[in-house]
Amino acid sequence: MNFPVDIHTHQPPQVPGEAIVNCYPETFSPQEGGWYSVGIHPWYIGTPAVDVSSVLIQQEHSVIQSEAKNLLSYQQRCLEAILHHPQVLAVGEAGLDKLADAPMDLQLEVFEYQARLADEVGKPLVIHLVRAADELLKLKRELRPAMPWIIHGFRGKAALAEEYLRHGFYLSFGEKYQTEALLATPADRLLIETDESVVPIEELYQRAAAVRGMCSEELHKIVSTNVGKVFFKR
Repeated sequence: MNFPVDIHTHQPPQVPGEAIVNCYPETFSPQEGGWYSVGIHPWYIGTPAVDVSSVLIQQEHSVIQSEAKNLLSYQQRCLEAILHHPQVLAVGEAGLDKLADAPMDLQLEVFEYQARLADEVGKPLVIHLVRAADELLKLKRELRPAMPWIIHGFRGKAALAEEYLRHGFYLSFGEKYQTEALLATPADRLLIETDESVVPIEELYQRAAAVRGMCSEELHKIVSTNVGKVFFKR
């Protein structure tokens, strides 16, 4: 089996199966040969992940609040049904984001819900994290998850990377990152992604390989081993 080389993207890959495409529960529509992660993003807790502003703008504020609660319940029902799909490799993006509109207590509740789901279905958790390191580490200590937790699009400094690594996280690097953090990440915890970048995944491998002083083919082998272990239990 050829494992995906891009562990997190919002772009349809040129070749089905070469990337894990992130989807939202209410819009999940798998294509033949594709791999997916599905989760409730902190930006869209109780909010449509597609543009329905022309509809919402006509509703009263109280109705919108009620619909948000109903939509979150719907998102959760969809997610629970989808996670057993054989093409869904991970739960996520789950996350904590202090710049998001959703209150942090609600974000924590939805994150914990998804983390527990990930353990129930035996699939890793892909994490979106913005300015909430302490909250995330506290949850990791409390929940003691059996499945891997992956911080995607990691851009923090080396010291923060080392803190996450001590707590057992995997770190995924995209187009932008701190060189020292990439160097501080051991080979067996390293993943590569495009996220929303238009830079081709192969170019990202070449850049990261150059930073780590190796050829792109060697980095491919390292990441492939990690992808097999984390997403395919190989």
